[in-house]
Amino acid sequence: MSLGAATASNQFTEWLAVLRQDAIAAGISATTVDNALSGIRQPKKKVIHHDRNQPEKKATLQRYMAGKINGTRIEHGRTMLERYPTWLTRVEQRYGVPRRYLIALWGIETHYGAYSGNFSVIQALATLAYDSRRGDYFRKELLKALQILDEGHVSLARMKGSWAGAMGQCQFMPSSFYHYAIDGNKDGRIDIWATIPDIFASMANYLEKAHWQTGQTWGRQVTVPKDLNHNLIGLKTRLPLAQWREHGVRQLNDSPLPSSELRASLIAPDGLNGPTYLVYDNFRALLRWNRSHRFAITVGTLADKLVEKK
Repeated sequence: MSLGAATASNQFTEWLAVLRQDAIAAGISATTVDNALSGIRQPKKKVIHHDRNQPEKKATLQRYMAGKINGTRIEHGRTMLERYPTWLTRVEQRYGVPRRYLIALWGIETHYGAYSGNFSVIQALATLAYDSRRGDYFRKELLKALQILDEGHVSLARMKGSWAGAMGQCQFMPSSFYHYAIDGNKDGRIDIWATIPDIFASMANYLEKAHWQTGQTWGRQVTVPKDLNHNLIGLKTRLPLAQWREHGVRQLNDSPLPSSELRASLIAPDGLNGPTYLVYDNFRALLRWNRSHRFAITVGTLADKLVEKK
């Protein structure tokens, strides 16, 4: 090991020692902390690589959606709707979030649990807390992750997730786990890694707390006139559908919008040369999950496709 590498390793070891003290001071048992940190010798290079090489240019909406929605994902989603009727009904009735949105989120995040990440959450968060531009944020997430272990919700071996520390089949960060995760089957643990009732209830609870509006959809793709006032575009403007109708906005099949007082915003993720959407309050709820307009549109679109007549 070179002198520089040895120095870096010593610095990381010293940083872990301080972290250990802070975790124990926060009420986490020394046994949990030592078990979780004992196998970590240095920051994980693959995590650093992902963090420093995130794509700067966003894909167009069409390209993004093509990578997320295809025939296989739609068919698998319909299978999941049929596979879990009891738990989906219970969660739907409790939280007011239609099952198709839960299945769509599940499908987009982890392909219905098939690809939830294989990184050690503790090691990933320790790496990012030490090395990242957002070290303070990831340090807090790391302490929350240690608390989750200490409370016995999941074993260290099963605490897997993305390179950024998003965990389980609904990809919650540790702080989101504490805000939104639910013990759906009432067994005393919250398991978003493998327990379907907990996964569904946690997603629905998140959306309910994000002010999901029962009985409303998320939005619709529309066409707009070429002379539309560009200042109307964006989430800051909310107008009744009746006013959008007066502005010449029409449904995708060219029929008029309903003459309704339901308020909506017009968004154009790729500009007016790309697809345009009227979106409602539930689109904003999906944005609380992920701030990307492309993500929220894709989840809503997949949810719609899951219940389309074949």
